[in-house]
Amino acid sequence: MSDQNTTKQLEFSDNTLFSQLVGPSDTNLTQLENRFGVTIAARGNQISISGSDANDISYAKNTLQYLYTQLTKGQEINPQSVEDAIRTVSSSVSLHHHDTNIPNGKISIATKRKMIFPRSANQAEFLTAMQNKDMIFGIGPAGTGKTYLAVAVGVSMLISGKIDKIILTRPAVEAGEKLGFLPGDMREKVDPYLRPLYDAMHDMLPADQVERRLTNGEIEIAPLAFMRGRTLSNAFVIPDEAQNTTLVQMKMFLTRLGNNARMVITGDLSQIDLPIGIESGLKQAAKILKNISDIAFINFDENDIVRHPVVSKIVVAYDKEAKLSDARR
Repeated sequence: MSDQNTTKQLEFSDNTLFSQLVGPSDTNLTQLENRFGVTIAARGNQISISGSDANDISYAKNTLQYLYTQLTKGQEINPQSVEDAIRTVSSSVSLHHHDTNIPNGKISIATKRKMIFPRSANQAEFLTAMQNKDMIFGIGPAGTGKTYLAVAVGVSMLISGKIDKIILTRPAVEAGEKLGFLPGDMREKVDPYLRPLYDAMHDMLPADQVERRLTNGEIEIAPLAFMRGRTLSNAFVIPDEAQNTTLVQMKMFLTRLGNNARMVITGDLSQIDLPIGIESGLKQAAKILKNISDIAFINFDENDIVRHPVVSKIVVAYDKEAKLSDARR
């Protein structure tokens, strides 16, 4: 920390993208000024960043460079994407202590309806892992994009022909996986438990394609109990809400992995709905499989939450109360 102001200069080559970068009436620059406590001025195609804290200047500089790279990839810049960039850069520098690990905007997933970009450092790591490993665990609180990103990668691989089908599954804990008493056919019975997966799928593909692929079997959405005895090959497999699997269910499902298949297991260990006394299969798997180099574990936290900002505060408050409760025991 120094009382003397220092200044860093940035220059950007594309005037059209530069205009989008600074925003109408320099609103994006003002947002960064308020966040980092620096002064940012735009002139021509150059930006100067001034302040008394070198770290804050670097954060602002890296955020602008990150946003510019996103613009070159076709992403629009708005107040939310500026906040996402701030979080991505800040968390990345905090974790790695230097700039080289900051996501550079080159990681993206193409689906039929949109391009998907990581909105935090852990999301970028998650996407990278899904492109390089055959089994990936994404563990963390609600709203961190675990399932959404997994579905995006699955859709991208399906439409590019790298896999033949996507399999989405959840343990139907609320009904004890005994769905026969519910009215309707099998799809009507399980829809309430699998609706979040349908919602993500419809965000990636046009509705008619979702329905067609569901009908011809290229997309399969089913309760976890229906996976027993199968070998899942040439598929992208997503067991969601995996914190609600039992030990037996988790082992059963992990051993379904077949040739040319990728499995992305997602869950939140703070929201286990299993009956008291029954250990979570996800919790055990994270413990006993963590040293297998062929398996990637990505742990998300409140800094990765991309829902309403209050969601992050809710997660922190509940985590704090849980730790206090454990301390009192």
